[in-house]
Amino acid sequence: MPLISDPNLIVGMEHGEDAGVYKLRDDLAIVQTLDFFTPIVDDPYTFGQIAAANALSDIYAMGGRPLTAMNIVCFPINKMDISILRSILGGGLNKMHEAGVVLVGGHSVDDTELKYGLSVTGVIHPEKVILNRGAKVGDKLILTKPLGTGIVSTALKGGVAGAALAMESTRYMTMLNRKAAELMSTTTVHACTDITGFGFLGHGVEMVENTDTGMLIHADAVPFFLGVRELAEKGVTPGGLHRNRKFRLAQIESDPACPEWMIDILFDPQTAGGLLIALPGGEADKLLEAMHAAGIREATIVGKIIGSPPGKIRVTWRNNP
Repeated sequence: MPLISDPNLIVGMEHGEDAGVYKLRDDLAIVQTLDFFTPIVDDPYTFGQIAAANALSDIYAMGGRPLTAMNIVCFPINKMDISILRSILGGGLNKMHEAGVVLVGGHSVDDTELKYGLSVTGVIHPEKVILNRGAKVGDKLILTKPLGTGIVSTALKGGVAGAALAMESTRYMTMLNRKAAELMSTTTVHACTDITGFGFLGHGVEMVENTDTGMLIHADAVPFFLGVRELAEKGVTPGGLHRNRKFRLAQIESDPACPEWMIDILFDPQTAGGLLIALPGGEADKLLEAMHAAGIREATIVGKIIGSPPGKIRVTWRNNP
């Protein structure tokens, strides 16, 4: 597909950024994104919350402030009761209200498979757009949510996920990245992305691919849900995890001491995952302290940006060099 050239297009499709950005005037740009998917939990209201939080996250990752949204609905009207759709939309609206976003419309189609999501428009100053690349050698990396939602969702479908684990995963999937993004805007950030379908390592590679920088990840510092290790060791993993691993494994240099179950977690596709933020070391420590004070308890420094090997990620274990 040919790329569109426009002098006001700040971010388009060139580098797989989280959202598009178009300048309206010297001090104002709009940020646009769209995301929708099939249910990953049984409760319709919760599914609506998760889908909305996931769509809104792309705006936060760019440093923007979401303003309006439109519903995207595919619904099997002849197979499901309309009350299910009302509940899904109610869950989505709940998260929009929490984000300060106005629902301005949407579109629905009769489909054999249920799907829901949002098209979101936000605003940002053209000179404050945060890209998923631009990290500098020496930057520390902060991850704001634990990993494992894809593995937990697979376990739920198979009936092997405990209630406590399911509740914990759902709590984080319905949690907006709003507060983390607001705190991020108070400091110097060189790059940011949200961790979603490509997994932690997949999105991490996007931050350094085709650049003169690489990434060092201390796998034992990366937070994940209690109980996910056991599921990964039993092979309870989603197909998307294996596709992510196959696609990006050549760009990963893993410490032989790092167990396979941890690599699986690092490739696990996330829904409404956390932000991965690259910023100067001193600023990272201050931001982490502010996040903990604001209740973002799982935010953790998980690694840093390095000069070699460029375009790749080194994964260490137990602080092995």
